[in-house]
Amino acid sequence: MSAKRNFSNDRTFLIDTTRCTGCRSCQVACKQWNQMKAEETTFFQGEGYQNPAHLSENTLTAVRFIDDWRYGRNEFAFYKEMCMHCNEPACVSVCPVSAFIKTPEGPVIYDAARCIGCRFCMIACPFGVPKYQWSKGLPLVVKCSGCYSRVKEGLIPACAKACPTAITYGSRQEMINEANRRITAHPGKYMSRIYGLEEAGGTSVLYLSAIPFNEMGFKRVTQRPLPSLTWAALRFVPAAFITMGGSLAFISWLTHRKERLRREKEMGEDRQTPGKEDGQ
Repeated sequence: MSAKRNFSNDRTFLIDTTRCTGCRSCQVACKQWNQMKAEETTFFQGEGYQNPAHLSENTLTAVRFIDDWRYGRNEFAFYKEMCMHCNEPACVSVCPVSAFIKTPEGPVIYDAARCIGCRFCMIACPFGVPKYQWSKGLPLVVKCSGCYSRVKEGLIPACAKACPTAITYGSRQEMINEANRRITAHPGKYMSRIYGLEEAGGTSVLYLSAIPFNEMGFKRVTQRPLPSLTWAALRFVPAAFITMGGSLAFISWLTHRKERLRREKEMGEDRQTPGKEDGQ
């Protein structure tokens, strides 16, 4: 990512955890829009009432349930876990075949046709978002796309559309201004911090909370943009794995090329068939 890019207009989520009721309409909308399979889950498998327990190949967003003891009583707190759509994404920087793209609109998207399954993105992501399709014979990586197909048409993401209370969506600068307005207007209600404002160099998902973010389960992440750090770390990956990644990329290219040539051959044969029949 260029350090000169201005991210102020990037489409951004503002998620106010104090307004989240845990209804999980965002989870349902995400499943419906992306046509993801339902998961077989077990109650209390995760933290308290959280279900499903984690993000997975079939769950791109999940509402986390936190049991919080405040004011002499037990209370619930909730927050929506999803891809953070970093301003300078680590996944984009480490992918050897450019399967991840930071779009001009803000969402970080994934091109499955390019993926070679090296899983460098899973190692590099500080938020642990990309997941692998372990259940498939030819697995790929999956993650939230920020509903890019909707956003580029001027619509808002499915989860933001479905949420009745907690999600606001707009330009990054507008969401920062709105978050600061709420903190200033209700200093006793919110922590004086916006999570995502500077984490990993800044993200397109911002959170407000009444509880310290570490107690909510948010990850402690450096404020430095990660691309420079991720490549520095990958220098210590054995050369054999880097070579293997290159080999996988070449094999993937050959496979896609053979598939393309096969389709072209079949299309050519289909075009010739009517002529043969006319001559009989």
